[in-house]
Amino acid sequence: MFFSKKKHYTDTELVEGCVRNDRRAQEAFYRRFFPTMLRLCLRYAHDEETAIGIVNQGFLRAFQKMHTYAFQGSLEGWLRRLVYHAAADHFRRHTRYTHFLVLEEHEASEPAHPDAAFDEAHLFRLIEALPENAQVVFRLYAIEGYSHAEIAEMLGISEGTSKWYLSTARQRLREWLAAEERVRG
Repeated sequence: MFFSKKKHYTDTELVEGCVRNDRRAQEAFYRRFFPTMLRLCLRYAHDEETAIGIVNQGFLRAFQKMHTYAFQGSLEGWLRRLVYHAAADHFRRHTRYTHFLVLEEHEASEPAHPDAAFDEAHLFRLIEALPENAQVVFRLYAIEGYSHAEIAEMLGISEGTSKWYLSTARQRLREWLAAEERVRG
């Protein structure tokens, strides 16, 4: 039985092949970046099927815009941005909230409790329990390190709305953690 070796493409070869509509280059591009993009989307989507749909939408955008990639920055970073935009579009289409109340962020910093032992997995479960929009903004801001201006652009909302969602997420997390602390007594 004959097995052909799969070619390992450089980023330049991938981009040039995808621009030429070379199916092998497109498949190699997809296979190389799919696992990373899926992990990224699973942070925001509530189920794997939704995450896969978002990833595939991001790849479709990438194939359509591949000719615009200018080799400035990493190819993965460029794709990640397109997948974020696909996620933002998905959440914008499926959001239950059509009108947003824009509030200024009025938060006093709270002192950290050195004796509080929070494990990472538990904290991520709490984050996943946040309302969808607040969760997305919290992850983008607090975990991924995006600014409110970048989040606003990605999600198609105002900076004030982004700040409001972050404030809402922080307040809920504080309340839940305080309640757990009271129970532990």
